[in-house]
Amino acid sequence: MRQINISRQEDLKEPSLFQAIVCLLGIFLMISLGFFVLEISIHAIIFMCLLWVGIHAAILGHTFTDIQRMMNTGIGNALPAIYIFILIGMVIASFMQSGTIASLLYYGLNLLNPAVFLASGLILCSLMSIATGTSWGTVGTIGIVLISIAEVIDIPLAIVAGMIVSGATFGDKLSPISDTTNLAAVSAGTNLYRHIHAMLYTTLPAYVLTLILFIFVGLQYEDYVLPAEEIVAIQTALNSAFQLNLWVTLLPLLCMFGMSIKNYSPAMSMSCSVILAILIAVFYQERNIIEVLSALWLNEPGSTGIDNIDFLLGHGGIYSMAWSLLLSIMALALGGVLHHAKFLSVILERLILRIKRVRTLIATTILSGFISNIGMGEAYISIILNCQLFKDAYHKAQLDGAILSRSAEEGATMTTALIPWTTTGAFYTATLGISVLDYAPYAFLNVLNPIVAVVMASLGIGLLQRSRVDA
Repeated sequence: MRQINISRQEDLKEPSLFQAIVCLLGIFLMISLGFFVLEISIHAIIFMCLLWVGIHAAILGHTFTDIQRMMNTGIGNALPAIYIFILIGMVIASFMQSGTIASLLYYGLNLLNPAVFLASGLILCSLMSIATGTSWGTVGTIGIVLISIAEVIDIPLAIVAGMIVSGATFGDKLSPISDTTNLAAVSAGTNLYRHIHAMLYTTLPAYVLTLILFIFVGLQYEDYVLPAEEIVAIQTALNSAFQLNLWVTLLPLLCMFGMSIKNYSPAMSMSCSVILAILIAVFYQERNIIEVLSALWLNEPGSTGIDNIDFLLGHGGIYSMAWSLLLSIMALALGGVLHHAKFLSVILERLILRIKRVRTLIATTILSGFISNIGMGEAYISIILNCQLFKDAYHKAQLDGAILSRSAEEGATMTTALIPWTTTGAFYTATLGISVLDYAPYAFLNVLNPIVAVVMASLGIGLLQRSRVDA
């Protein structure tokens, strides 16, 4: 990380532990009260947090130019992620236009039957969230479809909601086009694919356990009957709107995954998949090229006649990423000041003295992400701040930066759906009609993944070491 050059070092001093704690508590209070009690825009609250931290930095002797340079450094280190945010919006929109997402939904519905409804639904949500990179989009689309089917066949909706959240979170955590996945990798200073590789060690065992649990729970509903008419109606609507030959429509997705496996940069992989999806949309789906290119900025809802499906087909576009992108930029600026003015390092130094083992470091990181979600209500901010907070500790422990990014996601991404007052928890409740407290016991993946991570750390499994080049 580029160091901040400050000409008047003799006038500067490190914050005391008391001031550092007051500074961080002020951030927690402003976000908690402003967002949840006063219902102020989170972006406006982060701006006020920047002013608050700036005042504390000025007390230490930093000038406005120094503080601005700290903010610039925090944002500058994440420029690759900013590019990815823009590409993510275009990938989702182009996949919608090419029929890639519609094909996954069309053929995925064939997997459903009463005996394995929960297991099949988990896999379907997982595939959808990996393809789109968004848990919110998955819950708001295929999640609504699965809830509707479960309501007809009388499967407890809390269990189904837990299954949907588990599948949606799986893809949101592992997809190379997920905003949280990219944000965690950049915040921890590691490669995107290295980050995903590290997460597979803990996420796949937790996912297998989750799948087994849903298979076991689902067996008691094998005598139930699925609403064939509703499934046929959805598939008919999709078939009327798109040509759904998998050998053609899945090419953009295969292109992106194939190039990812070959270690091409995420930007290159996504750009090529977008170009291929545009060509398929224009020449195979016979869509107007002007409409397809316009969708890359802001996609429009479909026209199948089924509201949930039209909502799905309207996802994507650069504009759709603006909320997350702007919030991330502001949070990165905040993290830059907290880091370079040493508000975080002062606390970290005391914390490191109490952390003697790697498993304790990982468990503390995960717990910190959970607590950050409780206090700040946003996984984005939790990921950034915790990566800033623990980066030096992982460096000293000779752990790869991907272990930090993985732990940050397991503490933030995995738990945000389990807290009623986070934006994610509120969105899921409003979309599915099931409260967080009702579905949380059945969101097996979200509950198991952090536990599996701590257990594996205790056993010394999946702990990637820093390379000599990084050291």
